[in-house]
Amino acid sequence: MGKIIIEFFHDVICSFCFPMSYRMRKIEKMMPDIEIIHRSFALVKDESDFDKMFASREDAKEEIMSHWAHANDNDDLHRFNIDGMRQTDFLFPASMKGLVACKAAFFVGGNAEYWDVFDALQNAFFVESRNIGDEEVIAEIIREVNIDFDQWKHHYSDLKTKEAVENDLLLAKQYRINSVPSLIINGKYHVSGAQPMPQIINAIYTSTEEVNQSKNSGGSCRFDGEKMDCD
Repeated sequence: MGKIIIEFFHDVICSFCFPMSYRMRKIEKMMPDIEIIHRSFALVKDESDFDKMFASREDAKEEIMSHWAHANDNDDLHRFNIDGMRQTDFLFPASMKGLVACKAAFFVGGNAEYWDVFDALQNAFFVESRNIGDEEVIAEIIREVNIDFDQWKHHYSDLKTKEAVENDLLLAKQYRINSVPSLIINGKYHVSGAQPMPQIINAIYTSTEEVNQSKNSGGSCRFDGEKMDCD
């Protein structure tokens, strides 16, 4: 097998991206011939979008969390702290601050740093019940990651970093991606949803057909033009 490039599209607030990232780390160790490039996807680009997608932002949190049990079943380690999140008083965060934080880490140390920050933000949100829509909380999380904080802060404040996120969002449209997690293999083959590891590995090896999401074996979150939905 020659070099295979995998573009991994995900969102920090995507519940099914959490178990998928865990599996992709294992696959990266198992398959040294693959290169994983991390790409942004915004399920909720702006906080004002919650009002368009749900009756209210308060309703948004409750409805979105109703999907977490399925995501927790999908997760190999069943890490979701659903009760902990229900006890919090902050509203559900939008995507962009977390995505910009991840992209800033990329400009500090490449895809490895991006991935570390992405996983740290998701763990903080889904396990530790922390508000990753709050920039002070994001900064606290970054300080907990092995990354140069001053460099990260510089890139986080740089408009070019947000532009890089926007470029990823445009690329997702070009690939016709409407849900995450999604993998694009060698710029062509699409694996959709948090699929089991054997299915992901098979798709990587064969790269001949799209692997469709399944309620029995995978899961994803999508924005259908009106609201965010996960299954």
